[in-house]
Amino acid sequence: MADDAGLETQLCSEQFGSGEALGCRAAADGSLQWEGFPDSVSPDYLPYQLWDSVQAFASSLSGSLATQAVLLGIGVGNAKATVSAATATWLVKDSTGMLGRIVFAWWKGSKLDCNAKQWRLFADILNDVAMFLEIMAPVYPICFTMTVSTSNLAKCIVSVAGGATRAALTVHQARRNNMADVSAKDSSQETLVNLAGLLVSLLMLPLVSGCPGFSLGCFFFLTALHIYANYRAVRSLVMETLNEGRLRLVLKHYLQRGEVLNPTAANRMEPLWTGFWPAPSLSLGVPLHRLVSSVFELQQLVEGHQEPYLLCWDQSRNQVQVVLNQKAGPKTVLRAATHGLMLGALQGDGPLPAELEELRNQVRAGPKKESWVIVKETHQVLDMLFPKFLKGLQDAGWKTEKHQLEVDEWRATWLLSPEKKVL
Repeated sequence: MADDAGLETQLCSEQFGSGEALGCRAAADGSLQWEGFPDSVSPDYLPYQLWDSVQAFASSLSGSLATQAVLLGIGVGNAKATVSAATATWLVKDSTGMLGRIVFAWWKGSKLDCNAKQWRLFADILNDVAMFLEIMAPVYPICFTMTVSTSNLAKCIVSVAGGATRAALTVHQARRNNMADVSAKDSSQETLVNLAGLLVSLLMLPLVSGCPGFSLGCFFFLTALHIYANYRAVRSLVMETLNEGRLRLVLKHYLQRGEVLNPTAANRMEPLWTGFWPAPSLSLGVPLHRLVSSVFELQQLVEGHQEPYLLCWDQSRNQVQVVLNQKAGPKTVLRAATHGLMLGALQGDGPLPAELEELRNQVRAGPKKESWVIVKETHQVLDMLFPKFLKGLQDAGWKTEKHQLEVDEWRATWLLSPEKKVL
């Protein structure tokens, strides 16, 4: 906290002509830190932007090849092609994409913030698939309209996922309340790269237009470069907020070794493919009526819960569902998620602290204990473990005052014991 206080004190400022004044603050080591690059952005900004420029350039060239193929398929240069047929194809293609944009935003919009890196990579790979469909569309004229419509549907999904995740990454990289400035510079950089790609495309297209095999070979090379650059760009990002994947990695390491991974190490280990977690399902913010249907079940669920959340664990499916109280804050959500993942660890392998190892043996021994009894006992373990874990997260550089856990909007109230805690 002392470091933050030092950075907040502005020692002096300067400006060039009538430009914006730049402030200067004292760093913890006594050096001066002026506002602006590189202090105005996160440390991962430069490597990310370098690789992002490479992928944008490769994508621009691939897009030129795809556009040429679509125009050829519509009938540009063909005397037998009619304007009405080309217009109908274009309208069907655009309308399909618009519907896809709406459906995808409704279906996955709330999940894009939680896994911005994964969805960013997914969007760029899907964009390559869309361009491949456009290049192959003229090869099968009978399926041309369906192929380009499918391609445009994919591109509209790319537009939603790519735009949303770009905004999330801009929030992460802007460190001086300068999100608009970072976003504007990112847009200008992309425009410059696309302009360079356009100029190179003007030289490239005449060379490949007469040779379909060479054109396809260029496309595959550019696609490979595009995917590799995207992977390097996303892998260079170091997010300091916890989502489910990063929390799972950090908690597992902490339970096994007693150490908290720092953001750099955890981000390096984080998988970048969405939907492939071989782990228990964790649902935060579920409706209370989904879990209980009688007074007895409600009393059973509430018993032992002194925190503003209720946790239900299905041992057979290893599924954890959490009901959040109206007073639940970010630390409550973080504790509830830690609690759910810790229950999942009881059915996994690997060393655990003595208290949890004893519970794991009870879970594996028959006859099985009731899930609510185990949940009650893990509350007592978590009362000792979570404060240390939370402090370890803060000392390692994680931002615990906010998170990127996927939380539904349902909130509930219930009769609680007077010693209930509020986090």
